[in-house]
Amino acid sequence: MAPGPVPEIGRRLRAERQRKGISARGLAREIGVSPSLISQIETGKSRPSVSTLYAITNALGVTVEDLFEAAEAADQPVAAASGGAFDRAEGRRVLGPDRARQVGPVVEPGEREVLTLDSGVTWERLGQVPGAHVDFLRITYEPGGTSAGLGLLMRHPGIEYGYVVSGELVVTLGFDEHRLGPGDAVSFDSATPHGYRNDGIEPAVGIWFVLEHAP
Repeated sequence: MAPGPVPEIGRRLRAERQRKGISARGLAREIGVSPSLISQIETGKSRPSVSTLYAITNALGVTVEDLFEAAEAADQPVAAASGGAFDRAEGRRVLGPDRARQVGPVVEPGEREVLTLDSGVTWERLGQVPGAHVDFLRITYEPGGTSAGLGLLMRHPGIEYGYVVSGELVVTLGFDEHRLGPGDAVSFDSATPHGYRNDGIEPAVGIWFVLEHAP
């Protein structure tokens, strides 16, 4: 069974932007991209890169983990147990705290929630303990895959711990580059400018923990 994709990321981001009264042009200006890119992401015509996704969620005050929440049925109440606001017009929950939701304790490969991003990057959620501020992910960078185009680096709150299972992943931390192969691990403060890319000919697969700073 193939992992299930998480639907309509762009619509979720747009609903949260509108809920907070931020214009697409204002969001684009804040994170340093074009308004047309924001529009393309929100309408599903383009997928965000890892760095752009982090920039958008940081600007909107939500977490990447919130994007994994499955779409809710239209008859859910306005305020659900996990704390997300419900948009009756859209018939689904908009972004909001998702940490109360249990994912697991056992998550089989066919049950994973998946985010497919730009530049050949895929995130699969491996589990979640209610109340914990940890993203537990299996990440895949296809050959040529990168966290951001043009060699750009990203910064966001949290601490990252990564372990490479197969392939080779180049990790840039500030001015330094590190080539990680199977069995190599890395950990760092996510406020450090960083980026990932796969220069190899096979997918780079790793297990990643991103520990958020608790509110």
